Amino acid sequence: MTAAPPAPTSRLRAVVGEEELLRARAVAAVRAAVLDRHPDAELHELPALGLPVGELADVLAPSLFDAHRLVVVTGVHEAAGALVEALTAYARDPDPDLTLVVVHHGGRRNEALLKSFTAAGAAVDDCPRVTSVGDRIAFVRNEVRAAGGRITPDAASALVEAVGADLRQLSSAAGQLVSDVGGTVDADAVARFHRGQAEVTGFSVAERVLVGDRQGALETLRWALQRGVAHVLVADAIADGVRTAARVSSVRSSNPGDLARTLKMPPWKVKKAQAQARGWSIDGLQQAIGVAAELNADVKGAAASADYALEQAIRRIVAIRRESGRGIRG
Repeated sequence: MTAAPPAPTSRLRAVVGEEELLRARAVAAVRAAVLDRHPDAELHELPALGLPVGELADVLAPSLFDAHRLVVVTGVHEAAGALVEALTAYARDPDPDLTLVVVHHGGRRNEALLKSFTAAGAAVDDCPRVTSVGDRIAFVRNEVRAAGGRITPDAASALVEAVGADLRQLSSAAGQLVSDVGGTVDADAVARFHRGQAEVTGFSVAERVLVGDRQGALETLRWALQRGVAHVLVADAIADGVRTAARVSSVRSSNPGDLARTLKMPPWKVKKAQAQARGWSIDGLQQAIGVAAELNADVKGAAASADYALEQAIRRIVAIRRESGRGIRG
């Protein structure tokens, strides 16, 4: 699950699963392998959503030059029927001078496309969501080992407890710890690291947004970005915080234990979400989820400035909370 993907050999490849980091790594492994064999390869990455069939046909058509081509079509679970048909037809007779990768986020939508690729001999990289604490601890151990260090069992557990479920944040924290500590990472090193980093995490920004602290959220955002926290991590944390608050608010129970069992969430996260959900209406949280979804696209390239997109999303969500609170009081 957390091991590096096998070296790509197939001219057809499907990267499938809900875990975004593992998908990104699988695609990166294919890209690296192609460039290793074909340093002058042409690289094309196309989002399936809204992709015209003609544009796909252009990049899949035989090249006038000798260069190998790598074509990555992302989000094929969102592909229109005509595009699915074009990809399926191509898979029956692929160009030997082209490597085609389709990336599917999991689920049943356009599942037939994946079946047609595997039937045509495509290699498959499975990237399932890492849901259990044990699997996340194993992921941390692998990340530390890959960075050239070792981590004690209690330190691995402490790191997962401190960082949470986001694999990108776990990977970043593991790499930073090995860089700072060197050799063996123990629980004391994890505690020291997180005392120093707590104020600049994406989740710190999200917490201030959810309680309506606009100024605090903006200040924490600027400090986090100055320290090198990735835009996408802040956006993911905001989205996770809003979704979690909405999930907790949607269940008719105030008992953290009952909510934890119903929502399959740790009790500490339920208690935090309950506190952050105060002052919100369900409708307000749904609006905030929409803003978070737009922000996700913006920080991944849709917006001209990811910094500006984050600031504007924070202002919008805080404003929604303010209006939401007025509705509750009214």
